Amino acid sequence: MEKIFFYENTPVGKLCIGERNGAITRVTWQQLPKEWVLEETELIRKCKQELDEFFEGKRKTFDLPLAPEGTAFQKRVWDALREIPYGETRTYKDIAIAVDSPKGFRAVGMANNKNPIAIMVPCHRVIGTNGKLVGYAAGMEIKTWLLALEQRESP
Repeated sequence: MEKIFFYENTPVGKLCIGERNGAITRVTWQQLPKEWVLEETELIRKCKQELDEFFEGKRKTFDLPLAPEGTAFQKRVWDALREIPYGETRTYKDIAIAVDSPKGFRAVGMANNKNPIAIMVPCHRVIGTNGKLVGYAAGMEIKTWLLALEQRESP
């Protein structure tokens, strides 16, 4: 099946939402390659709605089928990220332990950097072992904003 995408303007900038085979494969700030087809499908509309609800503080979890494309290790990391509760953070070391690679915190950082489904696979919830905010592919300002939103809306 062809790869489909559409754009959504959000408080953290213009996001590109990608779909393939009935699952969300991308939520990114980057433009997708030319071979992708620009179309607003029902799944993309639902994704836009859930993202809007998240930004309004009304949604804490996402209910869409996600299919990030990556290596087996990256997928394990991304699955572990989805287990981090809304409004909480984990360290790179915590995630490395969760994916049975206790010394692999740098590899976890690289997997976070390659995360193709931002926000819904919440790599913004991962912080340094010292508790400091470190690294975010979209920039530290956006990471800080996302964490502040979740802290404001957490019970």
